[in-house]
Amino acid sequence: MTVTIMQPAYLPWLGFFERIYLSDLFIVLDHVQLDTSSKTNFTNRNKIKTPQNNTWLTIPVKRKGKYGELFINKIEIDNEVNWKHKHLGSIKQFYSKAAYFNQYYTRIEELISNDSIFLVPFIDLINKNLFEMLSIETKMIYSSSMSEINSQKDDLILDLCRNVGATRYISGPFGRDYLDISKFKKNDIELLFHDYKHPEYKQQFGGFSPYLSIIDLLFNHGKNSLQILNTTKSSDELSR
Repeated sequence: MTVTIMQPAYLPWLGFFERIYLSDLFIVLDHVQLDTSSKTNFTNRNKIKTPQNNTWLTIPVKRKGKYGELFINKIEIDNEVNWKHKHLGSIKQFYSKAAYFNQYYTRIEELISNDSIFLVPFIDLINKNLFEMLSIETKMIYSSSMSEINSQKDDLILDLCRNVGATRYISGPFGRDYLDISKFKKNDIELLFHDYKHPEYKQQFGGFSPYLSIIDLLFNHGKNSLQILNTTKSSDELSR
């Protein structure tokens, strides 16, 4: 069984979906603390294209009094901010002329308008629907439901894989910096690295911008989106 493990993400980028598509099981890593780095945090934000390049869509979360306690599965959305109206307004403004906008916007609007209080259920509803739009059928479970796993860092990844009976684990490219290959070999788990080959596709507003939210691809290419984003084709093509 091929497994991948990633933190939940809001309106994720293309590589997120390809890694899941190449896997039999996606473990949502939701019991760890939120990454607050301005460069690597995509749990509660992502980018869309505009005539002036890109803009961020960020879900505001409640942080006051929670320093050191921002575990993803316990994070509350700050709905006192009128952010949903802003996100939907931006999506409508910049994609209303895209070829497949009318096919997807109403559903996207309903999903973003859902009244979840906590971040993970909110993202979960959206991503399950995005999987359906893309025809991705990979099973999904949550690390927070695996209460017996209390390890840290690379041991956490290994123990999650062992717990579900993984025979292959697909890591992102940065896994090379912290995963101990020998530990995976000892447990008969093949370790693979996903170096996503980002495709270029027709977008609005001139030149191509990579690493945007999946909705950029969906609005522009509709049912062909999975075929376009799936540049690796098979997990056998991943690097070892």
